[in-house]
Amino acid sequence: MEVRKWEDLNKDILVNVLRRVGMESLLLDVPFVCKSWYKASREPQCWEHLIFPSYIKPDDIWEEESPDRGFAERLAMKYQENLSVFAFVKFIVNHSCGNATIIKLPGGCAEEALEYIANECPKLKILDVGSYNISINAIIPKFISKWKNLEMLKLGKFYLKEILPQIGLHCNNFIGLSAPYNHFEKDDSSTLVASLPKLECLDLHRGSFEKEALLMILQGCKQLVHLDVKKCFGFHDDDAEILELASHIPVFLCEGSMVVPKLEPVSSQDIRDI
Repeated sequence: MEVRKWEDLNKDILVNVLRRVGMESLLLDVPFVCKSWYKASREPQCWEHLIFPSYIKPDDIWEEESPDRGFAERLAMKYQENLSVFAFVKFIVNHSCGNATIIKLPGGCAEEALEYIANECPKLKILDVGSYNISINAIIPKFISKWKNLEMLKLGKFYLKEILPQIGLHCNNFIGLSAPYNHFEKDDSSTLVASLPKLECLDLHRGSFEKEALLMILQGCKQLVHLDVKKCFGFHDDDAEILELASHIPVFLCEGSMVVPKLEPVSSQDIRDI
C-alpha cells in the first residue's frame, strides 16, 4: 500500500488546516517541519485571525503559571529579547497581507501599533483591544473610519462617548460591543442607543449603572439577543421592571448585580460613643 507523505498534501487543504493551529505553532513550529509546510505557513489565509498573547515579553508576566509564558519565552529565545511590542505586531500583521479579519492585541500596545493596524487591515471585522491597553482607547475614534467592515469591538474602560458615534457613522455591519468595568450614566446610554440601535450583543459585566441608564438601553436597543450585566452595581438582579423589559432578550445575564447601600454620615459624637 502506498503511503502518502504529509508534504505531498494538497496545498489548499494544508493551508485550511494550518490557519486553525494558532499563532505560536504557526510562527515557531509549522515552518520548520518541511519546505511545503513552510511555504503553506506563509500564505496570507493562515494569518486572517491574529490572536496575540496578552504578553510577548517574559519579564512582563507576573503569574508563573500564565498560559502566555511559554510563548513569550520562546519568542525571547528566538529574537534574543530585542523584539518590541510594535515590531512584533507589525511583523505578524505583515504576514496577513491585508487579509486579517480578527485581531486581539497584546498588552503594551501604543498608538503606532493601532495606527499600523488601521492602515494595513482594511478587512478587519473583530477587534479586541485587550484589558491592558486602556491608554489607546483614546485614539480609537480617529481610526474607526478605516474599518468599514467592523462587526465587533472589545474595549477597556473609558472613551465610549467618543468611540460609539464613530462606529455608528462608519460601520454599517456593527453588531457586538464588549465594554466591561465601565460606569454608565443616562447620557452614556443615550449615546449608545443613538449610535448603535441595531446592536445584537452587548457585554457590560462588572460595570456600574444608574438604573435609568440600563432601562434606556433595554428600551432603545430592540434587537439585542445577548446582554451581559452580571455582577454590576446600581440595580438588583431581581428588579421586576428590569426583568420585564429584558424578557424578550434570549440571553439576559444579570446574576450577582446589586445596589450598594449608602453609608450614613458619621458624626464626631458617634465616634466618641463607640
